[in-house]
Amino acid sequence: MESLKPLKPVFRFIKKPFRRLFVWVKQKAGWLGVPKIMAFRGYGTSSELYLKGMVIEDKGLAKPHYQQKVWHNILATIKRFSSDGIPGVRVKIVFGSNTAYTSTDEYGHFSFHFKLPRHEHSNYKNGGWHHVYYELLDQVVANQPTVYARGQVRIVADANRRILVSDIDDTVLISHSTQLLRKLRLMLLKNAHTRLPFPGVAKFYRSLVKGADGQRSYPFFYVSSSEWNLYDLLTDFFAINHMPAGVFILKKLHHNILKFWKTGGGNHFHKKEKIESLLNLYEGHEFILIGDSGQRDPFIYNEIVKQYPGRVKAIYIRCVGQKNRKRQMRRIKSQIKPSEPEMVFVNNTAEAEMHALKKGFINLENL
Repeated sequence: MESLKPLKPVFRFIKKPFRRLFVWVKQKAGWLGVPKIMAFRGYGTSSELYLKGMVIEDKGLAKPHYQQKVWHNILATIKRFSSDGIPGVRVKIVFGSNTAYTSTDEYGHFSFHFKLPRHEHSNYKNGGWHHVYYELLDQVVANQPTVYARGQVRIVADANRRILVSDIDDTVLISHSTQLLRKLRLMLLKNAHTRLPFPGVAKFYRSLVKGADGQRSYPFFYVSSSEWNLYDLLTDFFAINHMPAGVFILKKLHHNILKFWKTGGGNHFHKKEKIESLLNLYEGHEFILIGDSGQRDPFIYNEIVKQYPGRVKAIYIRCVGQKNRKRQMRRIKSQIKPSEPEMVFVNNTAEAEMHALKKGFINLENL
């Protein structure tokens, strides 16, 4: 099977027309659900924005609640991974006085890079969250209502000199990514109310956002190997647990419902590419990176430190998994030069808090 790995991009390329054909057959047979626009949180600067979203058939996912029955949770997971993205449809995007048009790819995803007019740059110099509006321009099913969506974009002010980047699974959200049976149990039987965060992580992240003087509003980016199909679960989970609102940067779903258990897998090097894109966009900003030892975060973050000297001020790695993995992580730590930021391996959130307090990243009153 190892010999077939280089051919995976070829197989995916061959699958593209078949995905379009499959959705077309469902559409003609009347099996395709009413489309909806999933507007993902975008990000940018006072001069340019990066926006993403997805046009997908609406499977009628209801908001979860704490006492929701187990079979409802199982059904919600099936719906997330069985909804088909709708390819080749046009989407209208409106931000302020700016209008743009784009189309979805074979997975139903769309993205757009806005270059704002120079005379509008001063309108967004203070950053913050702003609204973006989306409209589906093509009719996909009979008697289709008008399909609108409102999204948000986080503009990072030039004066805001720190970017916070965190992984999600086994860093914020207890996921058991390295233990398949426990991972499946959480995915199938739990929802955004009953999934658990690591103790203290919400308060720690809120403290990082406020900074040493307690008056800041540093932006959070959550870069994960989870798929966009889990976006609603993640946004609900973060809101329920009072996590700082941030921009999610996830992966496209490349497998079907029969392989939903592979979510969050892969080589994870897309994280490196996404974090590098943030480093390049926010050139004058320093970064704090947070991850765990269960996947490839220490290796990825270590490479980023070496490629972008002086830009990363701290790395926090939550220790999970087997002892031999922890020994491997310690070897990585020993390779870091004295001039490079310390990679702090912690067993719990309190250890990360104490280090951040010592370095002046957080305020004691906010803990």
